[in-house]
Amino acid sequence: MKVSAAVVVVALCAAAALLAAAEGGGVGEELKVGHYKRSCPGVENVVKYHVAKAIKANRRQGAALVRLIFHDCFVRGCDGSVLLDPTPANPHTEKTAPINIGLAAFEVIDEIKAAVEARCPGTVSCSDILVYAARDAASILSNGHVHFDPPAGRLDGVHSHAAEAQRDLPDSTFTVQELIRSFRRKNFTVEELVILSGAHAIGVGHCSSLRARLTAPASQIVPAYRHLLSGKCAAGPDPVVPNNVRDEDPAAVAAAFPSFVKKLRKTKDFLDNSYYHNNLARIVTFNSDWQLLTEKEALGHVKEYAENGTLWDEDFGDALLKLSKLRMPKGSHGQIRKHCRLVNY
Repeated sequence: MKVSAAVVVVALCAAAALLAAAEGGGVGEELKVGHYKRSCPGVENVVKYHVAKAIKANRRQGAALVRLIFHDCFVRGCDGSVLLDPTPANPHTEKTAPINIGLAAFEVIDEIKAAVEARCPGTVSCSDILVYAARDAASILSNGHVHFDPPAGRLDGVHSHAAEAQRDLPDSTFTVQELIRSFRRKNFTVEELVILSGAHAIGVGHCSSLRARLTAPASQIVPAYRHLLSGKCAAGPDPVVPNNVRDEDPAAVAAAFPSFVKKLRKTKDFLDNSYYHNNLARIVTFNSDWQLLTEKEALGHVKEYAENGTLWDEDFGDALLKLSKLRMPKGSHGQIRKHCRLVNY
């Protein structure tokens, strides 16, 4: 039987498409907004309910969820690999990496997953839940000013390695050039580096991540703020301090930095552009924050977002959306985990 050239071409194109899908992370179909509209209607409302409940109990849980999307997606793409617990077969998962110190809100993800599984068994991936949860946390913590509509349809990864997290995630000790290279490897610009750094308006950091700030010169950090950090970090082996000085304990600020007391905010962990004001005033927590002032383009964007909080709200949402689209490495295979902390066997 003779086969026309057109049929051959169609067959080859179909085979190529299948191969490309297989190499695209085992995802199969492309991500799309409203992916679960038919397979699990209302799932996004379920996620939002549990995120709102967690934040009402403790706003710091929201900050932890925003941090989780970055620490997950920046390593192996958005595959939920940061959620995996260590096991005897793999004792060094991503969450055990030193750079992931202080990651939290895993219990919130567990609670959401249990609720979703009860509603739609084996349908919604942990990686999609994490992205939805981060979206809702950013929205709630910003009073609705930060918003984005992430596409869904991700599969959960089956690999998680502390060494990869340590290699791929930017460290708080980085210079600005190291930060730029780190973000460039993930196809993020200098502007997007500055935008995403604005997440340090919320959450906490461990003193082990900011030791360099305790001896930095006055040209890099306000001495009164350095004194405040030194006092708090001397209180234990590795205590945490708020990323945003505006969320500090009033008594500690009154003792070490009295001129700043009037700038403390009543609602802590409020996601806004205060990070940029703090940076220009030399009262930021990490060396990597201050480093943004040492490069011309980055400094320009710090000033831009200090002057225009509405613009930052919009651009932060866009940057989170771009982050949420990072895919698993080519050739990866995924699954929909039954429990977010463990791969299916």
